[in-house]
Amino acid sequence: MNWRKWLLISIVVGYMGILIIAPLGAIVFGAFREGAPAVLEALQHPHVLRSFGLTLIICLVVVSIHGIFGTLVAWVLVRHQFVGKALVNRLLDLPFAMSPVIVGFTLIVLFGRNGVLKPLTEALDWQIAFALPGMILATLFVTLPFMVRELMPVLEAFGRKQEEAAATLGASGWQTFRLVTFPALRWAFLYGLGLTCARALGEFGAVLVISGGIQGRTETATVYIFRALDDRQYAGAYSAALLLGAISLVLVLVIDVFHRRSQKSIEQR
Repeated sequence: MNWRKWLLISIVVGYMGILIIAPLGAIVFGAFREGAPAVLEALQHPHVLRSFGLTLIICLVVVSIHGIFGTLVAWVLVRHQFVGKALVNRLLDLPFAMSPVIVGFTLIVLFGRNGVLKPLTEALDWQIAFALPGMILATLFVTLPFMVRELMPVLEAFGRKQEEAAATLGASGWQTFRLVTFPALRWAFLYGLGLTCARALGEFGAVLVISGGIQGRTETATVYIFRALDDRQYAGAYSAALLLGAISLVLVLVIDVFHRRSQKSIEQR
């Protein structure tokens, strides 16, 4: 019986090693093969700095928008009944099932050179496709479910009693949310923000299609790594992948803290 236990543990460790540890080790080895100075030099290249700067902008915008509207969507779905609610609830999970490449292609169909909405964007002098707004729209779509799905269970567990008591005491809707509801949501809110940021950080397919991956202009960190590999600029690709992986690792650790706090807050309800 003991050998079966160790066999299962060995299989799991080997599986995780092949899928996670080996690729990470290869990135670290490839990045530092020519020494740490080469890594620092590669990371200071203008295209690398530009790609990470653009990634940061997209993450901040997407996290801010979902922080507001994701909370609003979760609130409406939990607290209100309306025709089509079940459909809206199901559509929220569409980004999990739809290929990011299809998302990017759909935006091209809408906002591209011969897009359905091209006359409107031209009249408003808006550049959507092959520009930052299109990249933000694509990332907003693929990150849509994370905030909502994290907040809904907490709102359901929290219930209405404390909100109704606050309303009875004369608190306005905003005061009730700010002083009563949001404190109960804060860890789930931060967890949702962390997941959204992590997903936005690693998005590739949708952003590549809608942005065109224009060098020095519409390259995010992931798109830069792809182009650098395609151009055989291995030092830049390895170094950027190493930095992106390090950022992702830090995010995972922070997200784990938020997740444990969120679960604890739910259990205490």
